[in-house]
Amino acid sequence: MSENKRHILVIGAGVGGLAAAMRLSARGFKVTVLEQHDHIGGKMRTLPSIAGPVDAGPTVMTMRWVFDALFAECGDNLEDRIKLTPATILARHWWSDGSSLDLVNDRDQNVRNIAEIFGPKESKAFARFSEQAEKLFSAFEQPMMQTGQPDKLELALRALKQPSLLFSLLPFLSLERSLKYQFQDPRLRQLFGRYATYVGGSPNKSPALLSLIWHAESSGVWSVDGGLHKLPQAMSDVITERGGEIVTGIRVDRAEYAGGRISGVATATGEKLKADAVIFNGEPAALGKGFLGEPSEKAISQSTHKPRSLSACVWAFAAQPSGRELAHHNVFFGDDPRAEFGALVSGKLPWDATLYLCAQDRGQRQQTPMAERFEIIMNAPPINSNLREDFQTCHTQTFARLAQMGLRFDKTPSINTLTTPQEFNTLFPASDGSLYGRSPHGLTAALRRPTARTRLGGLYLAGGSAHPGAGIPMAALSGKHAAEAIMIDLTSTSTCRPTVTPGGMLTGSATMAPAQSRSSVS
Repeated sequence: MSENKRHILVIGAGVGGLAAAMRLSARGFKVTVLEQHDHIGGKMRTLPSIAGPVDAGPTVMTMRWVFDALFAECGDNLEDRIKLTPATILARHWWSDGSSLDLVNDRDQNVRNIAEIFGPKESKAFARFSEQAEKLFSAFEQPMMQTGQPDKLELALRALKQPSLLFSLLPFLSLERSLKYQFQDPRLRQLFGRYATYVGGSPNKSPALLSLIWHAESSGVWSVDGGLHKLPQAMSDVITERGGEIVTGIRVDRAEYAGGRISGVATATGEKLKADAVIFNGEPAALGKGFLGEPSEKAISQSTHKPRSLSACVWAFAAQPSGRELAHHNVFFGDDPRAEFGALVSGKLPWDATLYLCAQDRGQRQQTPMAERFEIIMNAPPINSNLREDFQTCHTQTFARLAQMGLRFDKTPSINTLTTPQEFNTLFPASDGSLYGRSPHGLTAALRRPTARTRLGGLYLAGGSAHPGAGIPMAALSGKHAAEAIMIDLTSTSTCRPTVTPGGMLTGSATMAPAQSRSSVS
């Protein structure tokens, strides 16, 4: 590699950082990704089990076209890298009254399924709801998700061109209230209200606009053979094959500055790396706490990362289940969503929580093994002075509730299989355990997330806490926005200075460590 090639440093090997590194390395930039933990993937992490690594973060891929486009832009093919299995059953839903509902990858079949359980009137309401969700998604995908700097005026004009969307955009209309107008059965209101939790919010405080998430999910859900953690490995392979470097197990100690802009970083080992641009793929709030030194403290506004979104108690283990016929995705609903979200908003663990369960080995190409891998997620508040959680509380709230609803396991998971909000805060410093960045509460909350460009020259953001938001497709798009901003900004610079520290590049492995760790990346 030429020493006068533009050098980009990426701090953190989460999906956003990897997506940016893929694009930049494919465009000929010299890219180095620095990851403090021993493996890559960010919140797409795993824990070990007797049945192999268990996903302990995101479990499936939605908006697959985002990743198809990413790999294609790098001259590659997603399906040449990982094996994807489309989900016939998007999710199986259970209530304590004994009712259950499968939502599938066929809209007409969903209408029939809902008619069978809830009656023809509700099935017609669902058809209208699905049509509205599709219109909302189509109206906002390009000017919001695919755009690095959303324009409020353009968003407003798009809405005005489709008057049918205006109801969902009323400033004080929450998702919960919107669903009350659309469905009579409280179970359906509860089901579609849970989409607020996909971005870390409560349905009674999140905007009705979030109903568009249903369209993203109904457009297709894919599982990755072996687990979703195979995706960041595929992204890593593309980067290294195009000359990029990924170094795990190395911590950035501080940033270096010159001429009022960031000029590189110093590692904990004392080595200095110069750069033309730095992408921070971590929790943006960490910048305000001086993670990269004093100059970075004012790189973004504090309002872009407060208030915080929800956290979770996450179990990842292997066991043999009994009592319920599980799909890959399962949702066991609590009896009183108002009480559940009331507790969460007040900073407490809910006693009657809705539980998401991923049966990782169901719906795959191979036969389901005796010892299956499971991930169970219970919403929890971010850490604060009011939250006092312990292993027994989380265990009782999770497994006693599942047993009441007819699902049992032959082995009781140990404390080593649980990740709490406090541990998430350790894994992702300055996050307060929040898994989705800024809270989605309020109609304009999505517009308040920090964008790729910061106030500090040469410093850019990528990741699920940056625009356009949480979830692996959104994180990947944040990487796209960061890469595009860098290419525009560096192209407009008339001079190109050498960027490699004398002595050469860091050395290290670009692959995941063989041993699985409880820690993850930024």
